[in-house]
Amino acid sequence: MSTWERIRPRGDMFMWGVIFMLSIWGLLAIYSSTGALAYKKNGGNVEFYLMQQAVLLCAGFFIMFFVHSIHYKYFIGLSKLLLWITYPLLIYTLIFGIEINGAKRWVNLFGITIQSSDIAKLAIIMFVTRELSRKQDTIDDFKKTFLPILGHITVICLLIAPENLSTALVLFSTCFLIMFIGRVKIKHLLLITGIVALAGGLFFTTLFLLPESALKGTGRLLTWKNRIESFGKVEIDPDKTFQNDHAKIAIASGGLFGKWPGNSTERNFLPEAYSDFIYAIIAEEYGLVGALIMLMLYLFFLYRALRIVLKSPKAFGALIAVGLSFSLVLQALINMAVAVNVFPVTGLTLPLVSKGGTSILLTSVAFGIIMSVSRYVEQDEPEAETEKSIQEHALITGNE
Repeated sequence: MSTWERIRPRGDMFMWGVIFMLSIWGLLAIYSSTGALAYKKNGGNVEFYLMQQAVLLCAGFFIMFFVHSIHYKYFIGLSKLLLWITYPLLIYTLIFGIEINGAKRWVNLFGITIQSSDIAKLAIIMFVTRELSRKQDTIDDFKKTFLPILGHITVICLLIAPENLSTALVLFSTCFLIMFIGRVKIKHLLLITGIVALAGGLFFTTLFLLPESALKGTGRLLTWKNRIESFGKVEIDPDKTFQNDHAKIAIASGGLFGKWPGNSTERNFLPEAYSDFIYAIIAEEYGLVGALIMLMLYLFFLYRALRIVLKSPKAFGALIAVGLSFSLVLQALINMAVAVNVFPVTGLTLPLVSKGGTSILLTSVAFGIIMSVSRYVEQDEPEAETEKSIQEHALITGNE
């Protein structure tokens, strides 16, 4: 066996290709979109942010490779431990978290700043898939199976929501998809969906009825109200629609084929051109064609993940692959929808493309777990096919 055969990534090579393409595209977009940030904070040294992103992506690929070499069955035992670590971490973040751009989403651990919701996403998705795969025999039992799982999902999402509502909603939706695929009764899911819709409707109705003066000093409530109110409106305070307006300008000026890499003008106006609104910069520089290609890359990754589900012989492997893939792709779709003003501003980044820190490393763990399922499902396929062939041969010849 050659050296390349020993060290090359395993699993679905199309998925590895998508990961690599998104990472390289992200590097180009970061180099182009961090000019204003560099002049404000780093003396105009744009290469600093390029190298920072490159180092993080290299570390991320190392993490992906390491995680994908571990059989996904070993993550079953890790899921519960990770969940119980998440609870105190989220509570600590709410009380003592680092506030950036008006939100307490970050916490400093051993000199490293991390977004605790990134760990929570991994923890709860792994835990839900573990419980569903272990309790397939009692999957229809509302009290013994459904309620305990729902309880953990609800508490985790409620701890995330005060400072990061969009992430909490994406996570809740992802967990419901996993439960749907995991054969939880439709009537149970519809019941909880109705309760959540009713509670959400009452909450936001009350929010809009209250004057702005009553919402000052109440955390993110005023921000949520302003973002929803400004969404889709034309005649409103320009300060409230500044990001959306310049994102629209970027997309419109990009045309069909774009201005080409490095020629964006709106990168100097958009406050979060390198993270929340990086898709608008991509649309400006690469045009509608480039924007659609990036969208198709994420959707193609999800399609390949769904193919893994059909191949996976184990419930845990199938559920964790589709759960993590759906979470990452849904995050990407919401980021794109915000950039084109189809969705209110959320603060969600574009996985592997937006500028990041430890979020890239934790995203890499998620990709690594997905590729672990892909790798070991494909390795088990020849054995399964051989066994099937033997059985068919025995039926034909009449031998057992």
